[in-house]
Amino acid sequence: MHPELSEEQILHIMQGIKIPPQPQILVDLQMEQVMPNPDLKEIARLISQDVGLAGTVLKVVNSPFFGLKNRITSIQQAASLIGLTSIVNIINGLSIKSQMPDETIVHMNRFWDTANDIAKIALSIAKQVGFPNPDLAYLLGLFHNCGIPLLMARFDNYLEVMEESYAHPELRVVDIENRHLNTNHAVIGYYTAKSWNLPAVLCEVIAEHHSASRYFLEDTPDSEAKTLLAILKLAEHICGNHSILGKQEVDLEWESISAGVLTHLGLGEYDIEQMEAYFEEMGIGFQNYN
Repeated sequence: MHPELSEEQILHIMQGIKIPPQPQILVDLQMEQVMPNPDLKEIARLISQDVGLAGTVLKVVNSPFFGLKNRITSIQQAASLIGLTSIVNIINGLSIKSQMPDETIVHMNRFWDTANDIAKIALSIAKQVGFPNPDLAYLLGLFHNCGIPLLMARFDNYLEVMEESYAHPELRVVDIENRHLNTNHAVIGYYTAKSWNLPAVLCEVIAEHHSASRYFLEDTPDSEAKTLLAILKLAEHICGNHSILGKQEVDLEWESISAGVLTHLGLGEYDIEQMEAYFEEMGIGFQNYN
């Protein structure tokens, strides 16, 4: 029998959750909830496509309330452990908190679309290169930019700053953000990921995901974090993150690290072309946003 979370516990869990769920995902979840026999697997599948919902569910299942010895990284497993009743209550609580004006939803679409697509691409790459825990790659793709909507809510000019940061030929994305805002989305994402009880390696890579040159232009030892970072940077490039979020025609960050990333993953340019063609056919990638 699943331990049911009280209203007080759910309110405590949702403190600090500021990334609003995607409206369409909430609609789909609510439709599933009112079915005669709600399908927990389908609910978990929908949750896994949304940054805020997935982060909340992982925060719940990895909290002291459940007292698990091992940290959970699978949304499906987390949903099974939490149980249908508590999952529904959490979703409904977030739904109430996420009333957004239309203009905010339009701006957030860029973030939601890339997060979901990069997660799918990262999962595929992880499987192709034989990474032993593809779930981690998926979660990294989903969560790596979780600081962006928080900065969007804090700074009215954040979208302009973000576009400028992707356009600079020498400085890192986070350097431009630091110059304008005295913080950056990688740092904010790191602390958000920690608050969600995500695995330490994911928090580390989120903090470093715009400092990839340190890993791939210098002789750093192989590690799980380095492989996850390589998977993420390739997934970002295939998705066209530079075009969708940064509004740039050239992926400057990728140009500087691509050789090191591909060498680390054991992939070549032909592999990348095949991946791009496959994901474009699947409706994933910047070509499909235009």
